[in-house]
Parts: sequence; C-alpha cells; structure tokens
Amino acid sequence: MVILKSSQEIEKIRKSNQMVAEILAILESEIKPGINTLYLNDLSERLAREKGATPAFKGYRGFPYALCASPNNVVVHGFPSKKPLCEGDIISLDFGVFFDGYYGDSAITVAVGKVSDSSRRLARVTKESLYKGIEKAVPDGRLSDISHAVQLHVEAAGFSVVRKFVGHGIGSKLHEEPQIPNFGEPNTGLRLKAGMTLAIEPMVNEKGYDIEILEDGWTAVTKDGCLSAHFEHTIAITKDGPVILSEIDRG
Repeated sequence: MVILKSSQEIEKIRKSNQMVAEILAILESEIKPGINTLYLNDLSERLAREKGATPAFKGYRGFPYALCASPNNVVVHGFPSKKPLCEGDIISLDFGVFFDGYYGDSAITVAVGKVSDSSRRLARVTKESLYKGIEKAVPDGRLSDISHAVQLHVEAAGFSVVRKFVGHGIGSKLHEEPQIPNFGEPNTGLRLKAGMTLAIEPMVNEKGYDIEILEDGWTAVTKDGCLSAHFEHTIAITKDGPVILSEIDRG
C-alpha cells in the first residue's frame, strides 16, 4: 500500500533528508587518496548522532554499518573498511537517518583525486539520469515513466541500468511501497499522486548490468568487474510537481 503524506509529514521527511544531505557533503569534502571508508563511516554516524538522529542503515536487516561505501566495481551495500582509497577510484556513498519519526535517504558517487574521463562520464550520466527520472514524478503520471526516463538516458550513453535493485517509497519506514525500477516501458504501472514520497536511485554499470553478491551477503559487485555509479534523492510529489527533499536548502 502506498502511503500519501500530509504537508506536515513531508516537512519532517525534508528535515531528515536535509541532515543526510549535510552529512554527505561533509563526507565528500573528506574524500582524497589515502582516506579509508571506515573513517567515513564513523564520521557519518557521529555527525548523525550530534544532530539527534539515528543512522538508518546500522542494524537494518542486520547491516553492520552506518554507511554504505561502494568503490569502483561495487554497485551498492559495500562494507566500510580500513583499505585506503586510491587516486583514480570512484566511491559511492549511500547514507540515511531516522529523525522525529521519519527517514532520510540519499546517495552520491565521488571521484577520488583525478579520475579517468570514462569514470567521470559514468558518474555524470548516472546523476543526469536521476534528474531525468525526477522530472517524470508528477501527479497523474505513471510510475514507469520515472523508470523509463532513467533507462533511456543511461542506455543512450552506452551504459546499463542495474535490474536487481530498485528505488522505493520512504516515510515512517525506510522502505515503503512502491518499488521503483530503473528500467521499463513508459505509461504503465501505478498512477502517481501528490503526497507520495519516493527515493529514486539509479545504479548504473559501465558495461553489463549483471551483478553478484559477495559472501558477506550484502556487497553487490558488477559481474564483469567494470565500474558502477549510484545517485539517489528523496523527493515529494506535490500538485506542482516534484520537490527534491535531499538537496541542501540554500535558502
């Protein structure tokens, strides 16, 4: 069941997402060759707790960390580690919080030092595809319009969208209905309505879309060993269209 949110609930979800956006911005500023992702994990948890929030992922279905840190060919759900990041790596950071009864959730992919043009292009196209999907999150549209817009942009650039994982509704639970694939035909599926809050999150692979899960039961990697990128925003659908809740409010 899809839960429509009141304006008061959307404001609470926005506050949680503002915290996530601020923390991800700090983590991004810390990234450089030699830094390790366990440090970033500990920093993210400390910053969340200083804001009075709880890290959303830690303990969720047994996930042991506050931050999903996914370098290079890791698609999602990477475990933070003491292994230092190297010049030329890319790293996807997925983070969420729970505050005042509601969740925030967002992800970014960041270059470590100077990266190749192809790596930078993969990250750019993935981020662009997120915004293409968000543009379709309008009242009376269809859920698959979001999915199709992501897929169209990604595949036009020669990359592939991951089929195994999807975006999701979000609110008083981290994962709510509906599921939001990043591929599909347009004009099918659920009718979109004002009051929906969605976490849209393209995961894009450099080559093939097949993935596999490592022995830890969480870490998803590209089957062909090629790079992957991931961006995510939490949005609200309003009568006037989509509003991004997980971009830092500069006003």
